[in-house]
Formats: sequence, C-alpha cells, structure tokens
Amino acid sequence: MSKYDSPKISVPVFRRELVADQLRDGYWVEAPDIDDDSKPDLFGWGLTMGEVYWYQNNGEWTRRLVADQIPMPIGGDYADISGNGLPDIVLCYDLYGPIGTIVDPKPDGGRIDWLENPGGADKVTTRWKRHYIGRMEGMHRLRVGHFTQRERLEIIGVPVVASGSGGPHKVLPIVLFTQPDDVQQAAEWPMTVIDDNSFRHAHGAERKSGLIPGSDLDSMLIASDEGVTWLYFDEARRSWEKVLIGTGELTRFEQTGFKGSGDVGIGRIGDDPFGYVAAVEPNHGNTVAVYVKESAGHPAEVTWRRHVLDVFGDPNENGEGVGHQVVAADFDGDGEEEFLVALRGPAPWQGVMYYKAIDLEQGVFAKWRISEDSAARIAIADFDGNGKLDFATIAYKVPKYFVAKDAKLLLFRNEIDLDRE
Repeated sequence: MSKYDSPKISVPVFRRELVADQLRDGYWVEAPDIDDDSKPDLFGWGLTMGEVYWYQNNGEWTRRLVADQIPMPIGGDYADISGNGLPDIVLCYDLYGPIGTIVDPKPDGGRIDWLENPGGADKVTTRWKRHYIGRMEGMHRLRVGHFTQRERLEIIGVPVVASGSGGPHKVLPIVLFTQPDDVQQAAEWPMTVIDDNSFRHAHGAERKSGLIPGSDLDSMLIASDEGVTWLYFDEARRSWEKVLIGTGELTRFEQTGFKGSGDVGIGRIGDDPFGYVAAVEPNHGNTVAVYVKESAGHPAEVTWRRHVLDVFGDPNENGEGVGHQVVAADFDGDGEEEFLVALRGPAPWQGVMYYKAIDLEQGVFAKWRISEDSAARIAIADFDGNGKLDFATIAYKVPKYFVAKDAKLLLFRNEIDLDRE
C-alpha cells in the first residue's frame, strides 16, 4: 500500500462555533486555562482599541475586559509569572509612530508588560494589575520559556524592525529578559542581547521544546529576511547557536521589497521532533513552503530541501500577500503533526488551510481548506476535554494593512474520527 492511500489519512472535519462577532479590531489570540477549571479559555486583542479581553469557556464564551488603554498591543504569550498557579498574560505594545506602520517604529516604544491574573470566581470581572518588564524599539513578538536555565522564566523578545535611520530592513537585536527575584516590586527585568548582527525584519518567532538533543530547554524558530533560523542555547558551550534551515522566498524581492520568511512552524514526524519545517514566505507572504531533511541527523548537519506547496494570489500594492501564521499539531491522533496556515484575506485567499504529510521525502502534502473566515492568528487546545485538539482563530482587522469584513473570533471543534481502522 502506498503512502497515497494509507488508511491513516483522515479527512479533517471541524465544527465552526462563534465565540464573538462584529469585532472592532482583531489580531492576537491564545488559549490558556485562565480560571483553572481544566478547560482552556481564550484571550486576545486587536491593535487599535487598546483593550485586552478573555473569553471564558463556560458554554457561553462570556467576555471579560482584562485591561484597556494599552497603546497598540501586538504580540503576546502567557505563563505563571506571579507563582499562584494561574496563567498571566505577557504582551508587547506601543510599536508604531504617527505613520502607523513598520517604517516608523516609535523611538520610546516597544514596551512589554505582564498582566497579573487575579484568580478566583469573585475576581473575574476585575481589571488585571499591570507590571512593567522592559522595552526595545520595534518589539513585535515575544515568547516565554526556559531558554538558558530552568530556575527562572525568560522572555525572548524579537523586534520586527530596528531603531534609528536606515529603513525597516536594517539589522535588529534579539533580546532576553530574565525573571527577577521579586516580580511584584521589580521596576523592570534584566535584559541581555542575544544577537544583534544576524536578523533583519523578523516577523515570526515561535518557541518549541524538545528540539535540542539531550536538553529540555526551549528554543526558538525565527522567520526573517534571512529565511528560517533555529536559535538555541548550547549548555555545554554556554553560547547561543544559529542554524539556518532555509533562505525562504527570494524571487520577488525586486517586485515587493520583501524576501525570506514571514512565519514558521515545526512538525513532528514519528520520534523526530524536527520532522519538517513549514513557513509562510516572505513577510505577510502568499507562499506556503516546507523544508525537509535529505537525511537523518542533527538539523545543523543535514541538507534541507525546500518544497513550495501553494502560492495564494498575487502580492497587493504594498507587496504583501495573505499568509500570516503557521502552527503545527497532531489533529488526527496518528502521532504525526499536521500544520495549519492562517490566511488573513481578502477572499478567495482567506481562512485556514490544513496540510497533512503524505510523502515527506518528496515534499508531498494533502491539503484542505477548513475555514473561509479571515484568520490572523490560530490558538490550539482541547477545548472540550475529549482528547482531540481543536483550534480558534481571530480575524485580521488592522488599518493600513488589511481590515477583514465581518470580523469574528471563532472556535473549530475537532470532529475527526480518531478510531478509524
């Protein structure tokens, strides 16, 4: 039996459920268990209103305001920073200047806060206390984890553009913030520069554990002008190491002004956590590509081959396409991870695409469109506790980039038959 008619290939079936509609803005979504009831909730925001909401997974998706008057919240993550066992929200904000695009990062912007989860059923309607972490001009993405040690939380911050003159494609710094002794009273977190000579126009940054051989530390995949790069800390050498997986999309640079990669995800295949790397290319690009290893071995010691799976339409007048995010997870329960691509729009290139590896060596993937609603970001969790991974999307509604019509926050419940023969 060939890989093309394997009984393990299941048609993805997801039931669409409305969480919130008529959104005034939309950009970010995550799925932690906010109220500690063993059911993942949602939190998210857009860039224009300055408001952060969480949506309680209580059958009605009750919406509650967490914080407001935050100028242009953009990238975020979550972790238990306070130590009370509940997830707190971490976000960066105040990125742009008067023009309102990446060509004018605010000189004193790029700030990072953490919002303290108050916990308790009697406190769910209160505003969360804001704590300052630090700043770096152009801050756009951040991820919380344990990157160099296991005793304290760390935040890797990735600006989309660098400070000063020279346009939006000059070399930028990747920085690390380390949790202080007293997170309640600290004026800011200590910051160190990981790298300030390797990356330009970094749009996507994702944390992943289990990638470093012999280590349980987290590491990062960064999508930038340079393409897709794996960034990790080598404990033996006590140094940061960079592995270039691929250089991304390079054929339309003269036409669009963009090159490299825009967002990235990594898929496990069997016992290989580095089974393949999937990317949307270039920044806000229209191309979906995967990188596969030509032989087994450490990612730095093998040759990676790039396969283009899709090209969605043509770049718009700003040189941008419709792709915004890539995430990977095992939705069909076969031990191998599929990947999803969030398409912001406009239609017909709008929604979520689902890709399943069929013949990895040849770069053959089956694909399905599983949503037609504008998707800026995707959050993955088992929202109903049935052992299947579901996902949620939030529409992309950002002035001067793309404003989705009828913007929604949606949940897609997994109805794939996991008991197939």
